[in-house]
Amino acid sequence: MVVREDPGVEVLHAWDLLVDRTPGTDVTQFSVWAKLRGRVGFSPLYLLAYRAGELVGGAQILTRRLPVLGPVGYLPYGPLVSPDAPASDDIRRALVEALVALGRHRLRILFIQPPEGAQDTSDELLRGGFRPSSAGIAPQGSIRIDLTADLAEIRSRFGKRLKSWTNRWESRGVTVRAGDERDLPLLAELMASSAHHQGYTPLPLDYMTALYRELAATGHAVLYVGEVDGTPVAADLMTGCGDMVRGRLSGFDRTGDAMRLSVPAAIRWEMIKWAKEQGYRWFDFGGLRPQTLAALLDGSDHSADSVPTADQPKLTFGGTAFRYPTPVEMIRPAALRAGYDLAWRSEAGRRLFAQAKSLLRGAR
Repeated sequence: MVVREDPGVEVLHAWDLLVDRTPGTDVTQFSVWAKLRGRVGFSPLYLLAYRAGELVGGAQILTRRLPVLGPVGYLPYGPLVSPDAPASDDIRRALVEALVALGRHRLRILFIQPPEGAQDTSDELLRGGFRPSSAGIAPQGSIRIDLTADLAEIRSRFGKRLKSWTNRWESRGVTVRAGDERDLPLLAELMASSAHHQGYTPLPLDYMTALYRELAATGHAVLYVGEVDGTPVAADLMTGCGDMVRGRLSGFDRTGDAMRLSVPAAIRWEMIKWAKEQGYRWFDFGGLRPQTLAALLDGSDHSADSVPTADQPKLTFGGTAFRYPTPVEMIRPAALRAGYDLAWRSEAGRRLFAQAKSLLRGAR
């Protein structure tokens, strides 16, 4: 097992190839993502597992020193083990041991969200001294469409209203086109409109531009724009990794006719067709709120009134909800862990952790 902050161009190229052929992970494990997060103060730390000289697994951990908390690391959708590697359980155990060592000796706080299908990794991390985490460094789960079905079958699972719109958008002046970097200011403007409506902080334009440039250059990002009578009213940026394309950034102007014409859904329908044509297996809508996920998977009430507004459109496509493995965390020393737990019980402490999470997942 090798630990490196800068393993070099050739190793990072091999790492990116491994990420892109490993199911269940995300673009947040690409080396270009570390470069992107470097713009806001994060540094990558790589765990690299080799067998007979071949890279067979690893993890890209993003680290940063935060006020009060000290050096913090987070690992979204990792560690990874090559799907072709022999004795993969041995590789996973070695990675777990290395992560436990990092949590005990190098980082004061380490958050990990293992990739889909890696509950064994979560379980081994828990046995190694980690504990379940509610920090929310990545969505707990999402809802997705299986693109191996034909388009007629996919459409048949749409809600009644959405299904009818697929035959009416053109006649109502709704069109969807592929976007490019020139449309990023439009995406930023539309995201600001959505952020105001839903109560979140939008990403700055320079960060979105860097994100799109880095990922689109390698074919891992696509942007679509929805228009009504030639006027742009919605935009959606998705990222692709392995066999999944995932919603990443979106914006929508709810004024005028755009709202009643379901323009964002028109974009998603075109993106579904594009993703299927490109050979992706899954179309992921980009994460669900914990209460929505619980409603879909745990048998709770999921009437329209009980689902957060931002999640409601995702449910109309008839996708299947799924949950990622248990997220885990290690916090040391014991005094910091006790203070962390105590702070969660106060409103001021929760605000502090919300700001810390914003630093981990956001662009500031």
